[in-house]
Amino acid sequence: MTTATPLPADARDRLYAECAHAISEAGAARESLFLARLALLLFEQVGDETRCNQALADALHELPMPSLSESLSS
Repeated sequence: MTTATPLPADARDRLYAECAHAISEAGAARESLFLARLALLLFEQVGDETRCNQALADALHELPMPSLSESLSS
């Protein structure tokens, strides 16, 4: 099994911003569908079910609750 090279911090920041923009563009009604579709497309790029399952577990681990201030602004 090969290990992917971590993204440089600046690339990670740019991708985070692009992802946030795409989620906003999808809209609240389609946010979950967009994220599931994105995950599936990325899983296909990874091509390793075990690594994909680990990524899912890592994403859920210590997932923070939305902040009160964020929920009030919606």
